[in-house]
Amino acid sequence: MFLSNVHLLSFISAALITALSSPASGGGSYKDSSIIRRDVIIIGGGSSGTYAAIRLRDKGKSVVVVEAKDVLGGHTNTYRDPATKTPVDYGVIVFDNTSIVTNYFSRFNIPLTVGTGRANVQESYVDFSTGENVTTYVPPDPTKAFAAFAAQLQKYPSLNKPGWNVPDPVPADLLLPFGDFVKKYKLDGAVPTIYFFAQGFGDILRIPTLYFVQYFSPSFLQEVQRGFLVTTRHDNSELYEKARAELGDSVLLNTKILHTHRTGPLVRVHVHTPTGPKLLLAPKLLITIPPLPSLLSFLDLTPTEHTLFTQFTSSALYTGLLRNTGLPASVEITAVGAHTPYNLPSQSPTLYGLYSTALPRIKQFLLSNPTPLNATTIHTSITNHFPKAEFVAVSDHAPYELRVSAQAIKAGFYRKLMALQGEGGTWWTGAAFDRHDSGSLWGFTEGVVGRMVG
Repeated sequence: MFLSNVHLLSFISAALITALSSPASGGGSYKDSSIIRRDVIIIGGGSSGTYAAIRLRDKGKSVVVVEAKDVLGGHTNTYRDPATKTPVDYGVIVFDNTSIVTNYFSRFNIPLTVGTGRANVQESYVDFSTGENVTTYVPPDPTKAFAAFAAQLQKYPSLNKPGWNVPDPVPADLLLPFGDFVKKYKLDGAVPTIYFFAQGFGDILRIPTLYFVQYFSPSFLQEVQRGFLVTTRHDNSELYEKARAELGDSVLLNTKILHTHRTGPLVRVHVHTPTGPKLLLAPKLLITIPPLPSLLSFLDLTPTEHTLFTQFTSSALYTGLLRNTGLPASVEITAVGAHTPYNLPSQSPTLYGLYSTALPRIKQFLLSNPTPLNATTIHTSITNHFPKAEFVAVSDHAPYELRVSAQAIKAGFYRKLMALQGEGGTWWTGAAFDRHDSGSLWGFTEGVVGRMVG
């Protein structure tokens, strides 16, 4: 491997920073101006991390948020057309119609309205594995199947609460591959709709049923009936821009964590910011990023944490915007399988479809794969079907939907995971501890914050 001079200097600089901030240095390399003392250090400025920072400040606690990217918001992505300034959300789109959501947006004077869906849209169904336009496909009416599903959900009221409140012992039905659960309770008509909402999950028929009982909870089904909320200005990033302004210098963007020490009365986090190395000190640490060992290399993991986190698997999800797809503004494409069970797409990577946006010439896409994709594969997965398409924006949401095997679930994985809270001054939130849904995550994080300050 060859490095350019610029890369070589960057490499040497990073090595020196790591050496200077090592435990052996005793922190003596830091000037007072480079030491930040707070009540709580928050790792990750996504949906959960930002919410936690705001709520902790509301409760009188000082925070510092460490974020690797140049913006807050995590899975929230917004494109603003240079000519018209029209915003288009292509990450998080909708929100639950719950008080925790409405209160949070109201706090920043961001109006919400019930989403009405896309008007005057013509939907086409394509099997991308063959390129066939499946004109005979008609989506099944899921009403009866969802009624049967809702009846099953009533058996597990603890799973309708924030977090992973899995019954112990774990009921056998929750360990079944979801495809077997569907057949057992005759839920066939709901499968295509569940697949649509579970974009990024992968092969839903093989995943343990627990994940669908948790995700499609009774409260979620109520949201489907009464309608999800969208921001009136269709600019979800506004929430995080306003939160960033309020948090001010309590946010460290474009920051890399070098290493962390959780022994003693204070947690010590060594970071490299755009203005140089800093030492963060606080009695409590809140981690909101996905708890995978590959992402937590900076953390002195305990044996229990390591044992749990190495059991996670995940998928990769990519969202983005395309120009010049050749499709009329009113046409959307949804992927199906012409000859597969429940007509679910079978190819990997999986292109879920192309959807209309507020900009007539631009379509949104969603693409997933069991493992991360490089930029070339993402590009060809689209251009193989739409050769003239131009990429306007792309966002990488991997790792997405962390989960474990049925065997691990049966062995009490989630009971052990939830028991990590507060150990060694460390607290946890994020989608691995609840589900991929902003409102649900804020509800779980609210509980964590309450315990941290209680």
